[in-house]
Amino acid sequence: MSEMKIKFNPNLSHQNEAIDAVVGVFEGQESFQTHFSVSQSAQADMFQANQGLGVANALSLSAKTLYENTRNVQLINGLPQTESAENALPSLDFTVEMETGTGKTYVYLRSVFELNQKYGLTKFIIVVPSVAIKEGVYKSLQMTEEHFKKEYKNVQYDYFVYDSAKREQVKNFASNDYIQIMVINIDAFSKSFTDPEKETKANLIHRADDRLNGMKPIEFIQASNPVVLIDEPQSVASTANRKKAIASLNPLCTFRYSATLTESFNMLYKLDSIDAYERKLVKQIEVASFEAQDNHNQAYIKLLSVDNKKSPITAKIEIDAQTKTGKLQAGKKITVKSGADLFELSGGRSVYQGYVINDINCEQGNEYIDFTSRDDILTLGQSIGEVDQDTFKRLQLAKTVEEHLEKELRFFNKITAGAEEKDHAKILSQKGIKVLSLFFIDKVANYRGYTKEGVPTQGKFALWFEEEFVKQLKKPKYRVLYPSIWDKDDSGKYQINEQALKALASTVHNGYFAQDKKKDASGNPLFAESKLSSKGESGKTAADESAYNLIMKDKEKLLSINEELRFIFSHSALKEGWDNPNVFQICTLNETNSVMKKRQEIGRGLRLAVDQSGERVPYGFEVNTLTVMANESYEQFVSELQSEIEKEEGIKFGAVEPHQFANIVLADELGKKRF
Repeated sequence: MSEMKIKFNPNLSHQNEAIDAVVGVFEGQESFQTHFSVSQSAQADMFQANQGLGVANALSLSAKTLYENTRNVQLINGLPQTESAENALPSLDFTVEMETGTGKTYVYLRSVFELNQKYGLTKFIIVVPSVAIKEGVYKSLQMTEEHFKKEYKNVQYDYFVYDSAKREQVKNFASNDYIQIMVINIDAFSKSFTDPEKETKANLIHRADDRLNGMKPIEFIQASNPVVLIDEPQSVASTANRKKAIASLNPLCTFRYSATLTESFNMLYKLDSIDAYERKLVKQIEVASFEAQDNHNQAYIKLLSVDNKKSPITAKIEIDAQTKTGKLQAGKKITVKSGADLFELSGGRSVYQGYVINDINCEQGNEYIDFTSRDDILTLGQSIGEVDQDTFKRLQLAKTVEEHLEKELRFFNKITAGAEEKDHAKILSQKGIKVLSLFFIDKVANYRGYTKEGVPTQGKFALWFEEEFVKQLKKPKYRVLYPSIWDKDDSGKYQINEQALKALASTVHNGYFAQDKKKDASGNPLFAESKLSSKGESGKTAADESAYNLIMKDKEKLLSINEELRFIFSHSALKEGWDNPNVFQICTLNETNSVMKKRQEIGRGLRLAVDQSGERVPYGFEVNTLTVMANESYEQFVSELQSEIEKEEGIKFGAVEPHQFANIVLADELGKKRF
């Protein structure tokens, strides 16, 4: 089978709208460039014209024209128009907001070619916040190269990732008169200096280099007046120092692209989660809740805090309450005083009979509550009746494996419907849909541990996974998915090959961690193989190198049905910058309090799936549904996320139906809730 390649559609209306918005800012700009020389003696000479040593972007439009163009783009896209008494933009910073999974990377890459074709702009810098996103953008440039050369008639262009060891790259960036695309991590140029004695502490990009005739690499960039494209500005431009660093690039203008903005400037285009869902540009989301009745058949009480600042003395506790409609509200926080009856406060749940608050002790270091007719004494942070977390997480993991295999089986039956068994392999190689599952874990050690000698061992999550995978694969209904682990005996009956099954279980999962620590025989901490260097280099061993390459770089290989890896474990490195269209399950084995981080985690699986021919799957939500196997905090997350979006969009849920983050509309036997 030839290598699978994702295909790109140049005619998607939402992407063209975003590109047109960017291009529209410069309407009326003539296509020309300026030349400059870089002089060590005087900064003024950096822009000296017609010396032939470098080519820079340039603008010929007046401030008023740029202002009017921007307001016109905003009017076309139904956005608030920038206001200015001087009829000039406050800054040449622009914002494009696109929901995760709708192709923002493709949009800003294609905008490069449109800006070049229409206005002759040639110098572009993509600034990213992390190694993961840097690798993801570079991979996107590789994947789209054939597509863009076809769309733009073999236009000449260079793209590269900035490497501090290859600083001569910036000289080529500045001197070439055709499209130059540099991808750079914010950390590579955010550490500058003003005191010459501190030069050695600055990034190399800010230091004089003999290979560049004593010039600093940053000066070549500054002279080029690059168009700066910021990927995930909420992370890139998160501090005053980082904003200063971006300004140090001397950008002609700046375009910011994100789904989770914390600030915006001159908003040009907005495709929010509501629009993306209604236009079926992303997967539908369903949340699987594991609050089984058995988990709440005893009183759960946790002491969160005590307060004696005012009379009467109070305590804040957490209980499982029942609403007026009979729904269980797990982890409800309430404030109680002496005499409070938890039976009444829980909505009449019989398991709280006799739990009446007696004493609330506020002595520092000895805080507790007790009850009038129960022997339990709860100290600060202590709980009774809490579900065992290992049991809970293993249930999440087991259900993820089961849901994964059920999707594989459903897609198999859909794709091969009506075909002879002998034709299945051929059909799947052409139109099969590879299913991937992504686990976010709390501790690296829970997936991968180490002996005293530093030898890697399996953590509990890896062990649980293989046990649950083996258990599920023994079910005869999954034989069509993995026929190689079944043998046929003399009577024609199928028998599982235990050895082959265990071997398969060990190859279908792997981990990717930004930092994976181990200790040597003396107990000294060592950086493990998945540690990333400042240059973006991954592990030291062949096994970890291949795992990193497959997950972060070889996206298309990972999408191949012939590639066995299907289950990916991550600590934090994949929260942004990595996505794969065929992630169908996300299991949160971590505790995430940040709404933005949870939104980013879910975003890893929002992109529409592709089949083995590289085409987007046309089956709508019947196939394009992402299942989130959530810990309990995700129930609260749904509410918080809805509130966040209501605040952002100025809408109230219920008025917009159906909606990806609207009210729950369906529950099934897994406890899944689509919203």
